[in-house]
Amino acid sequence: MTVTRFAPSPTGYIHIGNLRTALMNYLIARKNGGQFILRLDDTDPERSKQEYADAIMEDLEWLGLTWDRLEKQSDRLDRYNQAADELREMGRFYECFETPTELDLKRKKQLNMGKPPVYDRAGLALSEEEKAALRAERGDGVWRFKLDHERITWTDGILGDMSIDAASVSDPVLIRADGQFLYTLASVCDDVDFGITNVVRGSDHVTNTATQIQIINALGGTVPEFAHHSLLTGPQGEALSKRLGTLALRDLREAGIEPMALLSLMARLGSSQPVELRTSMEELIEGFDLATFGAAPTKFDPEDLKPLSAQVNHARPFAEVKDEVLALGVPADQAEAFWNVVRENITVKADMAEWWTLFRDGATPLVDDEDREFIAQAFDLLPQPPYTDATWKEWTTAVKDATGRKGKGLFMPLRKAVTGRERGPDMSSVMPLLQVAPKL
Repeated sequence: MTVTRFAPSPTGYIHIGNLRTALMNYLIARKNGGQFILRLDDTDPERSKQEYADAIMEDLEWLGLTWDRLEKQSDRLDRYNQAADELREMGRFYECFETPTELDLKRKKQLNMGKPPVYDRAGLALSEEEKAALRAERGDGVWRFKLDHERITWTDGILGDMSIDAASVSDPVLIRADGQFLYTLASVCDDVDFGITNVVRGSDHVTNTATQIQIINALGGTVPEFAHHSLLTGPQGEALSKRLGTLALRDLREAGIEPMALLSLMARLGSSQPVELRTSMEELIEGFDLATFGAAPTKFDPEDLKPLSAQVNHARPFAEVKDEVLALGVPADQAEAFWNVVRENITVKADMAEWWTLFRDGATPLVDDEDREFIAQAFDLLPQPPYTDATWKEWTTAVKDATGRKGKGLFMPLRKAVTGRERGPDMSSVMPLLQVAPKL
């Protein structure tokens, strides 16, 4: 059975980059009738907060990305201790005591000598007496996994055949000096124990994958199928964080972006398939193909979410927004007509309020200087509301007869004067919604 996972750290809100990872893993699981696990990587007790864990689940639920199991790494510390003991027994785990300054000096020396800046394994040469002395002087050391210096290979679901020389990578630290388990060990234990079959994550994890493959093999686990998606950039190729901040999903939700607009974009962005609005999760699942994604950095522009959200609202039936329309104060007998008039002229649902203000209170007329007398004469010919769907035709006919104007010279100035806009819904539908007569 296909088993995937999304493993955020509850140290902040989910952002657009996290969503890409979550969505790909979710779609793979659902397309193959498998399981999707939400795993909270909360081994950092100082930075992990319950409010962020709750927010992560809220954001996923808003998008409809439902999980089959919830796991928390903080509940599995005993398992990680057990794995650490296993690695010690097989000679693959060793303690090191260098300070950050000492490590930095070593790296600089290696670079000056033209060598890769990898850890020199000095910790392996320490005797028990030397370790005891260092502990007494500096406290506990960090624990590193001893890599086998061989090529680590795998076939990546996006990047293709991968090969990394383990000798070019430092032995990874798996336990900090304060005893905190780091991501690499905890993630491997979880992936092994939960039977994870597929892992999709960002290309910044490629080196992690190489070392994790060796740790998985050392612990007797089955290596999942790995795939590394490209990282997102801004629309001009700039680093996303510099231009847009973290771009948290809750910020997009607050801005009125529709879930299906966001999912439709992220399910295709960076692939060879065109971005098209999907109307259901089933459509997204059916159309998802990991093999269509490329390795090049992927440009993301939040402005692309607006026309997709507009499409969602254009097709939205009244029943879905009835309560929101009534909450604006639209009379119940006009509510459905109001929605049918404005839905094709809004981007997000919050835009409805501006239209209702226009209908309720009247617009600030948009009148060109050469049209002022014409509009004053036209408004004198318009009776008081209530209006009907015949009012616009009757009024424009009367204005045409009185002024001789016709065509665009007749209709455009009247539209601008009544609505304060150059574009908008059919005026025959607008007039019945006007609660007050337009005036200069």
